[in-house]
Amino acid sequence: MKKYFNRFEEGFLIATLVLMVLLIFGQVVGRYVFQSAPSWTEEFARYIHIFQVWIGAGYAVKLREHIKVTAFVDLFNGATRKIMDIASTLIWFLLIVLVAVFGTQLVIATLQYGQVSPATQIPMWVVYLAVPLGSISMAVRLIQQLVDIIRKDYSNIKEEEKEKDEVPL
Repeated sequence: MKKYFNRFEEGFLIATLVLMVLLIFGQVVGRYVFQSAPSWTEEFARYIHIFQVWIGAGYAVKLREHIKVTAFVDLFNGATRKIMDIASTLIWFLLIVLVAVFGTQLVIATLQYGQVSPATQIPMWVVYLAVPLGSISMAVRLIQQLVDIIRKDYSNIKEEEKEKDEVPL
């Protein structure tokens, strides 16, 4: 299941990137070569980008590529470091669950109002669905990270980080 989820995220991000580039390229060609371009391509590319950001955020959690400041945490080793990593992951998890809850409320409210986008007439709840989906993806990845942190031996974490940062000649 985990492997399928990983493949889906990667495939989705690649496919939507290709589609977005083609739409924007078509918009530019239409605008500068034919002096007329359909407005729906720009709007659709924008909505694709919204999904890329939210799904990509979950994928970045999987890769542990989110920006974080570790100067203070890097001073510690052992149990103290482990507790700090657990606490920061739990705080992040709670915040992303709040985003998922409020994002779901936004989707439901938009669905009830029946709002559609101006050019493509896509129901806006579909566009806003990116927020809870991406948040759920991030929450799942954060749970996986929490399990990894709990299982990991923190007794010589500083030595492991030094080896990772060294570049072989």
